[in-house]
Amino acid sequence: MSRTGKKPVTVPSGVTASIADGQLSVKGPKGTLAIPLADEVTYNVEDGKIAVQPANDSKRARAFWGMQRTLIANLITGVTEGYTKKLLITGVGYRANAQGKTLKLQLGYSHDVDFAVPEGIEIKTPDNTTVEISGINKQQVGQVAAEIRRWRKPEPYKGKGIKYDGEFIFRKEGKKK
Repeated sequence: MSRTGKKPVTVPSGVTASIADGQLSVKGPKGTLAIPLADEVTYNVEDGKIAVQPANDSKRARAFWGMQRTLIANLITGVTEGYTKKLLITGVGYRANAQGKTLKLQLGYSHDVDFAVPEGIEIKTPDNTTVEISGINKQQVGQVAAEIRRWRKPEPYKGKGIKYDGEFIFRKEGKKK
């Protein structure tokens, strides 16, 4: 039994959820999101709640049960509050600057890195060593953060690079003399 799957997802006021054409659509103050419905799970939208139940007793249906409930909860959080990831840049001369739909990164390469911001994502740079990525789709926000971080991952000797806010970089010792 899935502990997560048993709990129904509450739909707050101002948010509407509907099932049509094999998709669950959620519309809220920040926008609209939809996910395809899995055949292994049955969905019930009623009384301001979305309930998810496995369609049969197969292992696959039980596996999908909790995951589908979590995806629905992510949709509702996305259209009401949105998601934000914060990246911190550490290193001498490493900078970031948001210019419209482009993020300009100076990461110690011989050239600047221009990162094109995808549709539905907003990037802010409060200072030149902090990048804030926000949007309504949790997966897309995380993917964009991972793609930016990939340009210069934090290294274990000096700790230079791009890291998530709150991430701990295990530092190695240098050579002993």
